[in-house]
Amino acid sequence: MSKIIITGGAGFIGSAIVCEFNSRGIDDILIVDELGKTEKWRNLVNLKFADFVHKDDFISQIEMGQLDNIDGIIHMGACSDTTQTDADFLLWNNYEYTKILAKWCIEHNKRFVYASSASTYGDGSLGFSDRENIIPNLHPLNIYAYSKQLFDLWALRNGLLDKIAGLKYFNVFGPNEYHKDDMRSVIHKAFEQISLTGKLKLFKSYDAKYSDGGQMRDFVYIEDAVDMTIYLYEHPKINGIFNCGTGNARTFKDLANAVFAAMDKPKNIEYIDMPDNLRDKYQYFTQADMDKIRKIGYSREFTSLENAIADYVKNYLMTDDRYFKLKSPNDK
Repeated sequence: MSKIIITGGAGFIGSAIVCEFNSRGIDDILIVDELGKTEKWRNLVNLKFADFVHKDDFISQIEMGQLDNIDGIIHMGACSDTTQTDADFLLWNNYEYTKILAKWCIEHNKRFVYASSASTYGDGSLGFSDRENIIPNLHPLNIYAYSKQLFDLWALRNGLLDKIAGLKYFNVFGPNEYHKDDMRSVIHKAFEQISLTGKLKLFKSYDAKYSDGGQMRDFVYIEDAVDMTIYLYEHPKINGIFNCGTGNARTFKDLANAVFAAMDKPKNIEYIDMPDNLRDKYQYFTQADMDKIRKIGYSREFTSLENAIADYVKNYLMTDDRYFKLKSPNDK
């Protein structure tokens, strides 16, 4: 059995984690995922790993006690479609599945790092602190976020957050996301729109505190998200739930300007009506509080929005290179 198990290893963040391990000379990895009829399999082509197991077969192996000689699990596997309405599916796939893996790792003294989500913060009225005492007061706005919140609550109530580590990913973007359809980042969609039409459509604001295009998000580049994830995996004495963002919210107008600049195109933004079904669920501001992860020793500087978009657009999207690149030790 491989020493590192990465669930969702063919997905966006998961495959980038595998790639980064490869760049460090590590390929004794078991990838767990469900490929279906998607193009996710392409994320695996340039990766080195020991084996691939379907997510349903893997949970059977866990339940039958067939795993041994592993160091731990990085659990990125989940349905991340925020428009998914099948609550029973999400509660099994995102909640119950995670519980099974966490309990197994704790019982067998194995490292467990899992993906939570910044969507658990809901409308942001309680702020974006990853202090664990506020978890019970959060009110997610959709069933995907609620499925993530439920596991955070379960881990908290059962006193497990001193044994496992979770990451609340904010707006992660970068290569390997092309297969996500509507769940792709705004950067990917912006590049596509500008390439086809020469302009970018953004939602109008329906909050007087924010101008059109002035809505703000904490956008974090995939390289930074991967580095923080592996850092927590490699430091098993550091546990709890941590935000994974930059701590610096930027506007959608900033994002648009950076994409136009990276493409060397003139700025051309059109503001369009927001669909009625989104208006009461829309987050106008997100910004990760990064004090907690900094206090435990994580010191890497995050890539600026402009530099991250320039790298993504020029070195991936404009070259039609969709995949997270394997870096040599000299690139570190």
